[in-house]
Amino acid sequence: HSETYGRHILQEGLKNIDISRCVDLGCGSGEDLLIVKHHYPKAKCIGIDYGSWNLEKLIQMGIEPISLNIENQQFPFENESIDFIIANQILEHTKEIFWINHEIFRSLRIGGYLYLGVPNVLSLHNRILGIFGVHPTSTKLISAHVRVFSKNDTINFYSNIAGRFTSIEKFSGSQFYPFPKIMARPLSTILPSLAFSIFFMIKKTEEYKGEFIEWLI
Repeated sequence: HSETYGRHILQEGLKNIDISRCVDLGCGSGEDLLIVKHHYPKAKCIGIDYGSWNLEKLIQMGIEPISLNIENQQFPFENESIDFIIANQILEHTKEIFWINHEIFRSLRIGGYLYLGVPNVLSLHNRILGIFGVHPTSTKLISAHVRVFSKNDTINFYSNIAGRFTSIEKFSGSQFYPFPKIMARPLSTILPSLAFSIFFMIKKTEEYKGEFIEWLI
């Protein structure tokens, strides 16, 4: 199950990035931020979640917790003040991805990165299920997921709206259901677009000028 979160991909992606301020959207109990703190002990790590159930645990870990509804509230950061933003297994739970991305790229400094991890509706097992008329496991109505993602559609989203000021630096996959970890990790490396979870390292290369809001207009 832990392969779903691709934390080995995050560890690899942190190399050669200068991080002094990091934000995790939907931080949960702070596992992703602990990886950042391991590589950058002096970095200020901020965990955003909707609720305070992990408040004491996060504080004990040296993480600053913020309770915020990312779908309709502004992030409490100055423009271009954050080096690294994590959104790992969170955007599939949200409707307002234009607003969320607006706030992400407003807050990120030029040269900063968004680490995006989402379930893959076109994973191998979901494609096989579709052949037999079975709904994809990542988009069941009874679940908390309200959006679907795949490699090409996600790249199309950022290329069309954010192509001027971003660059997708790396694409990876993790968890190759239903195979065990010893097989799933190499299969995800070879065939990332068929993996259960997909990950993007998106670099902000130019000043953000409100394109995610303008696209809606």
